Amino acid sequence: MMSRKTLSTILLILVLILLAVGAYFWATGMISSNYAYRSPLDAAPPAPGQDLGEPAASRVVLVLIDALRYDTSMDAGVMPTLADLRQSGASARMHSRPPSYSAPGYSTILTGAWPEINGGPAFNQDYEDIPVITQDNIFSAAHRAGLATAISAYDWFEKLVPQSDVDFSFYTAGYDAAADRQVVDAALPWLKDGLSQLTLIHIDQVDYAGHYEGGPASPGWDASASRADALLAEILQQLDLQKDTLIVLSDHGQIDAGGHGGQDAIVLLEPFVMAGKGVQPGTYADMNMVDVAPTISALLGANLPATTQGRVLQEMLTLPQAASANLDEATHEQQSALVTAYAKAVLPSARYNIQENAQVDQFQQALADIRSQRLLRERVWRSVVAALFLGLCVTLLIRAGKRAVPWLLAGLGYTSLFHLRYALIDRKVYSLSSVTGETELIVYIAVTTLLALLIAWLVTVVVQKPFQASPLAAARWTVGLGLTTIFLTSLPVVLSFVLNGALVTWTLPDYFTSFLALISLIEVLVLSASSLLLAGVSALVSVLVKR
Repeated sequence: MMSRKTLSTILLILVLILLAVGAYFWATGMISSNYAYRSPLDAAPPAPGQDLGEPAASRVVLVLIDALRYDTSMDAGVMPTLADLRQSGASARMHSRPPSYSAPGYSTILTGAWPEINGGPAFNQDYEDIPVITQDNIFSAAHRAGLATAISAYDWFEKLVPQSDVDFSFYTAGYDAAADRQVVDAALPWLKDGLSQLTLIHIDQVDYAGHYEGGPASPGWDASASRADALLAEILQQLDLQKDTLIVLSDHGQIDAGGHGGQDAIVLLEPFVMAGKGVQPGTYADMNMVDVAPTISALLGANLPATTQGRVLQEMLTLPQAASANLDEATHEQQSALVTAYAKAVLPSARYNIQENAQVDQFQQALADIRSQRLLRERVWRSVVAALFLGLCVTLLIRAGKRAVPWLLAGLGYTSLFHLRYALIDRKVYSLSSVTGETELIVYIAVTTLLALLIAWLVTVVVQKPFQASPLAAARWTVGLGLTTIFLTSLPVVLSFVLNGALVTWTLPDYFTSFLALISLIEVLVLSASSLLLAGVSALVSVLVKR
């Protein structure tokens, strides 16, 4: 008959196996739920309102220079054409929100809504998987107003924008300098012949340089920005800024090492430059990316995009009298309809009335309050679950008594070693911006976890000498060390569970705590498997020592 110690050891081994399996499914579930996330308004988007009326410009040309950082855009030596436009037009620092990938950035620019509700994907996806934006957008608004539209861009726009609302188009699967040449060559005849009143031209090679040519710290970055600026000059030659309006902006920045997607400040700050008809020149206070779409709608005299969370940048514009007179009522109706639709989708019991003279921040606060109320309800029960888990773990450590002290020290040592390599040696950031691919992330975390655990285990073994005990005791000691290390490593997972939930469902998570939880889950998976292996090694060494 098995002893109690043998049975408890088997139980501990089963716990490690369950932890490994659970961590695997939780981590993969977190990733897949981000890809699968859809706006809570998808099923019932708010209806578009009435057109504002007379347009302020004959046409609006939107030049999106992908991944262009604000600091790069301000370098006149690198981008002289953009510098000249900034001097003659209106400019501001533009702020975006995570996830700072291209697809949600494009969707925000097109709809004027943040990634949480704009109806586009939250993460970049393969071409065949990209959904059509479900919410009202500037191309649909322009088409309803009887205006011709055109897009020359990376082929993701072919999937994001309803193609029934695009009259002229060119799409490419490339995003290097050669692809940009094709994109601009396709758009120049449209501009020369005045075929469309709303045109989007997407220049992508800066993003390519960030990912494949060494990042913003490399010479290739500035070279790509200079080439993009030269293409901008060609576009400008086809415009008459006495009649046309040109807007130049970016969808996100990149960290110094290259990459984006996370909550890093540098990837959430972009340039915004607007010049031409209807524009009041000057340098203006900071704006938000959601302000772009309603501002374009106002310039075109179209309706405000129905899901926009931004505002028309009136301080930068000279609008026709009719459009200016209609703006306040149109804004109130749009904001009221959006709050009603959002409340119905997220928290049906909520009731909010937007006052006719309400400011944008009051409208934003109404949306935030609805979201916060539902989050609070969910966080209460998740906090109870987290408290029970933490209480159980602490109780077990207390019952272990003095044996737990070296385990805790080893766990703290492991944590220090892991983050020493991650943050100080390899200079990685704690955000999605550091992720170059799922496989690369898993391999890096796995190798770092194995190295840190092995060092912590060896140091503790030298001090504690567990091999002098029986093989079963040595194995149990190593399992205890592993479980304690897993407990410490799981604390970010517990925090993210309370704040964000186990998976992404009706709202997007806080991407800092969510990312910490993701790498912690990968660590837990590797720690669980490694602890089993080390437990076997410990038992074997103990046998050899006895002999």
